[in-house]
Amino acid sequence: MNILLATYWPIPHLGGVWPFMLQIKRGLEKLGHTVDLLGNGMDPPKFQMVNQGRGLGKEFILPVLERELNGATVPLLHVNAWVRGIEMDRYCMELSAAYFGLDHYDIIHTQDAISTIAMSRVKGKHTPLVASIHGSIAREVMLGLERDQGSACRQSPVWKYYWGLEHYGGVSADVTIASTNWMKNILVQQFAVPEQQITVFQYGLNTDKFWSVCASGTDMAAPPGKKVMICPARLVYIKGLHFLISALQQLKQRRSDWVCWIVGEGEKKGELMQQALQAGIGQDVMFLGHRMDIPALLQKADIFVHPSIQDNMPFSVIEAQILGLPAVVSNAGGLPEMVQHEVTGLVSPVGDVNALASHLEYLLSNDEARVNMGAAAKAWGAAHWSIDQMIGRILQVYEQVSEQAKEKGGVR
Repeated sequence: MNILLATYWPIPHLGGVWPFMLQIKRGLEKLGHTVDLLGNGMDPPKFQMVNQGRGLGKEFILPVLERELNGATVPLLHVNAWVRGIEMDRYCMELSAAYFGLDHYDIIHTQDAISTIAMSRVKGKHTPLVASIHGSIAREVMLGLERDQGSACRQSPVWKYYWGLEHYGGVSADVTIASTNWMKNILVQQFAVPEQQITVFQYGLNTDKFWSVCASGTDMAAPPGKKVMICPARLVYIKGLHFLISALQQLKQRRSDWVCWIVGEGEKKGELMQQALQAGIGQDVMFLGHRMDIPALLQKADIFVHPSIQDNMPFSVIEAQILGLPAVVSNAGGLPEMVQHEVTGLVSPVGDVNALASHLEYLLSNDEARVNMGAAAKAWGAAHWSIDQMIGRILQVYEQVSEQAKEKGGVR
């Protein structure tokens, strides 16, 4: 099959859907399929077929869009600058995809709501479209709006736009894949996506590169006499790292036999570093920035921590479990489907700083429990995070939608 993997988000990228797309590409190519990658690009801004070295600069598209979609012709598009920016970028994606050509693909597999809507509008009538929804960008935005503006924001153009974005992203494909039941329930209950539209199966992890990075090692080492807690995450509000800093402040008052490595970059980095300094734990919390050796860093750690406000199925948890680390996580999103409380880790309510501090203290002080939970996590990881199993399930979906297209008269 000729397959197009498409995303609205920038590719290549340090995180997000990019590692997932690469894993699918490599897995499918091993089985003899041809896979192209379409996504946003920078320097200069463009949409690109990244594996082909082809791109279409937005500077060629935007003048046409701005002339045709101005305040007089489409006034609703100009009510909010944020909405206008995303919509103009979506139009750029549609026109770029049409320019590159989609007719030769047997399957188009999108990786987010925006690209799903875009591809559904420009693909051939009988080309099957599969969507993987990795998280709810609409819900993240809505949580932020409610936090800043209160319930009145529900009547705002931005709120209504993002609701529509998530809804139409969920229904525009032939099949929508969610990796957790939490994600499925969000789509069904909050965004009116029909339940029969959605199939659920978990991610997998291609461990070839993972073990290679582990074997290469790292220049980081645990300080003598201290255990390492590690949190690889984007330094943004939704990851809940401010809760972690507050919990570590409590923990420091009770014991000092630990350090915490926070691995990643993001807009909240300066704020979080300042919070740690003001909490008196500036020497105990190390902000390591972007690292290419995260698997090796995980090998050096004793406890994995992930205090998210919202998350679906983070790869960092998968990697930690494969290496046998007990996980201390919040009950946000799909995390309770990954971590079984008191078996493979400890789960606390989102934002419960006291519980988070207590869970970290328990694993620091109880070596037997920490080792046992780590062993259980490793066994869970070995049983659940198979890349071959994930690729097999994706191919089953591809075959299903291909058969449906043939029945509708779309034989290629």
